[in-house]
Amino acid sequence: MGLFRRKTTEHIPVQWKITKKCLELIFESSKSNYPQEFGALLRVDRVNKNTIIEVVLLPGTISGDSHAIFHLYMLPVDYSVVGTVHSHPSAIARPSEADLDLFGHFGRIHIIVGVTHFGDVSWRTYDYKGSEVLVEVI
Repeated sequence: MGLFRRKTTEHIPVQWKITKKCLELIFESSKSNYPQEFGALLRVDRVNKNTIIEVVLLPGTISGDSHAIFHLYMLPVDYSVVGTVHSHPSAIARPSEADLDLFGHFGRIHIIVGVTHFGDVSWRTYDYKGSEVLVEVI
């Protein structure tokens, strides 16, 4: 028997939720920024830490046809910020290599909104590894 034992704990996935009001704001912001990408951060309720309630706009965020650049050094110390949201004007809501790199370095949950030139939207959510996760709209 070894002196040190590794604790084995089963990983329990977080059941994420988002308010309908917050999701509608994300959709409208994504549509109004089209054909450029919209980008922001996600804030959770301080009591229900798995419920996304707010979008945080960072000063100096740069939006382009195929990118949204966050200046994360502008983020105040705020432990309720848990991830990112950005749109893809190509209407494809799958992460690019650059998205996966961001996911791995910042945040636990990320939303990508696909916007068509007709104004239709689709969305998907991902964890920090780039695996798709389900989010309940409340």
